[in-house]
Amino acid sequence: MEYASFPLLSLIIFIPALGALLIGFVPGLTAGLIKRLAAGFAFVSLALSIALFAMFDLNSASQFQFVEQRDWIPQIGVQYLLAVDGLSLPMVLLTTFLGFLAVFVSWKIDHRVREYFAYLLLLQASILGVFMAQDLLLFLLFWEIEIIPMYFLISIWGHGRKDYSAMKYVIYTIFGGAMLLAGILFLYFKAGPVMPVGESAFNMIALRDVGQAGIVTALPLAAFALLLLGFAVKLPVVPLHTWLPDAHTDAPTAVSVMLAGSLLKMGGYGMIRIATIFPDEARSVAPIVLVFAVIGVIYGAALTLRQTDLKRLIAYSSVSHMGYVLLGIFALSSMSVAGATLQMFAHGVISGLLFAMCGLVYDKVHTRHIPDLGGLVRYMPVIVVVFVVAGLASLGLPGTAGFAAEFITFLGAFGTSTIPGIRWYTLIGLIGVVVTAGYILWMVERAFFREPKPQYEHAKDADWIERVAPFALVAVIMVVGIYPRILTDVIRFTTENLFVE
Repeated sequence: MEYASFPLLSLIIFIPALGALLIGFVPGLTAGLIKRLAAGFAFVSLALSIALFAMFDLNSASQFQFVEQRDWIPQIGVQYLLAVDGLSLPMVLLTTFLGFLAVFVSWKIDHRVREYFAYLLLLQASILGVFMAQDLLLFLLFWEIEIIPMYFLISIWGHGRKDYSAMKYVIYTIFGGAMLLAGILFLYFKAGPVMPVGESAFNMIALRDVGQAGIVTALPLAAFALLLLGFAVKLPVVPLHTWLPDAHTDAPTAVSVMLAGSLLKMGGYGMIRIATIFPDEARSVAPIVLVFAVIGVIYGAALTLRQTDLKRLIAYSSVSHMGYVLLGIFALSSMSVAGATLQMFAHGVISGLLFAMCGLVYDKVHTRHIPDLGGLVRYMPVIVVVFVVAGLASLGLPGTAGFAAEFITFLGAFGTSTIPGIRWYTLIGLIGVVVTAGYILWMVERAFFREPKPQYEHAKDADWIERVAPFALVAVIMVVGIYPRILTDVIRFTTENLFVE
């Protein structure tokens, strides 16, 4: 491990948290100042994460870099342990990027502005903590903290059945957290006696080294199953997905951006981590998990076809796309896991853009009901063009991040022999790509390119502040699609040492 001489990771996490405290408790702040402060704190965290990405050393002998390690609860071996590797670094960059843009997406919020932006910054800080924590209890702490801002953001600033959706999200997340806690405790007591001297069984880096070295040949399958179930709730895996469409549909736009862009990725990220700690157990359950992956791809895509609400359609498409992530992870090859990680990043920016544009459509015409829309390209061409770009990226158009991620995932999964029958799972999963093209193009045609309706002739296009987030997201989608090595070199720096080709 390469230890940091400067607490860069802590700053990336706690600068948004500090912003949340200042906005929440300093009296006399105007709404405009609160928004500028939120943007400033989010931007500093983003700038530091870009610097972190630039300084990450691909020639280093250490997988984990910028390590910060302090004793926290030494009686049981809990540490304040932060680090990044090729798996976590793209997720950190994604979260700070979306967190900064979420402030601009929220710029016209005028109800309880102080609390809203405080919760939004706290949400960003908690997600960042999940991606950087390398101690299991610290990881779980950050995992649970995000429940608080998410509940209030949906229940106060949401729409429709916002209280129901917020409570459903909390119940599912607490259930997943309980599974994680049980798995962590099970692992701690079973693995503790065989850990190297001086290493705690909460240390995820040490646990990974033990698992990869085969020192522990039979880490309990029950611990793996509990952790996998906890992460499956967050990804989400069918049939544990029912909280997601409700949360997306009723959440404010910026919260949907963060939920689809970063929160779901916590589940996939956690699965990759436990697959490196439990390599034998991961191989043994992979055929079963892959069944759920292809079911998620096909079932999610089929449900998407039936949706008449723009936001709910995008939500169900996320269920389908997370099936690709699950397929890539449990193909257990270096390339497929790299593809799954790139898919998480690509889906983060693409779904974030889709939800941002969906919010703009609703703000301009006050409906998301697809049959009521039509011909909007005449009245709001910028919004429609960006929406179409996002849709084409979602269906995997070459030259976009969606294509690069899906291609690497399917190529890696199809080319491995680690899992019996993996080629059949991959071929079935490819059906989802065809269905995705169908529902995206059908949605775009119905909502934007049919006969214009006179009731929308006074609808306005996006103004300059509303164009900041969409244009930035389009730029990232195109850059990663044209030159995916900007991320894949970092990702494969880690995956090539943990998984077979």
